[in-house]
Amino acid sequence: MIVKTLCLTCCLVTTMPAAELPSEYAAALPKSCTQVIHVVASNSHATTAQLWLLERTTAGVWKSVSAPFPVCIGRNGLAWGAGEPALPAPAGYHIKKEGDECSPAGIFRITQAFGAKPKPAGIKLPYIQCTAAHAGVDDDKSRFYNQIVDRTQVTVDWTSAETMIPTNGCYELGAIIAHNPRNKAGLGSCIFFHVWQGENIATSGCTAMSLMHLRQVLFWLDPTADPRLIQR
Repeated sequence: MIVKTLCLTCCLVTTMPAAELPSEYAAALPKSCTQVIHVVASNSHATTAQLWLLERTTAGVWKSVSAPFPVCIGRNGLAWGAGEPALPAPAGYHIKKEGDECSPAGIFRITQAFGAKPKPAGIKLPYIQCTAAHAGVDDDKSRFYNQIVDRTQVTVDWTSAETMIPTNGCYELGAIIAHNPRNKAGLGSCIFFHVWQGENIATSGCTAMSLMHLRQVLFWLDPTADPRLIQR
């Protein structure tokens, strides 16, 4: 499969195998990173994309270890996010903001998994078992902005947050995408991998997929591999 992608440093459109990491992104990854979730959309306005799992070989070559599968992204497409490492926004992207309903493009750590049930055997990431008391805080005036917190363990200082046990089941299982890791006000909050509502139903900014594929991703991720999401 061949897709079109925007170069990081210019607005020229180039073509390359979709599973292959562009050199600009590959060069920015720390040596400690040996796992990448690679999400590629056809353009910055798309609401669906394809996802590959990539591993770095001992020779330093990135190889796909999965067939691509479909994901849903933000209903307003992609906007350039605050990631690690931070990269300048390429031409064609605006900067992600709170409430823009865009998924973040860039490079992001994957820090924790979460779910409504006890940690499934096989998940290696740190895990939060969420309850009805857990909230993802999107009020940028709160000191808990862009964090999942247990309201029974903190003093509530927010006026806006989402429940981590939604009735639609989208957070049955998920993982935190570390967008805006310094929790800077207004840059966007609570970006996750989670279960989709349907193959063509866009999200508010997260990256969603079938439960089967989400389990595949989460069981594969290994914190010792310093995993990253590259989304573009």
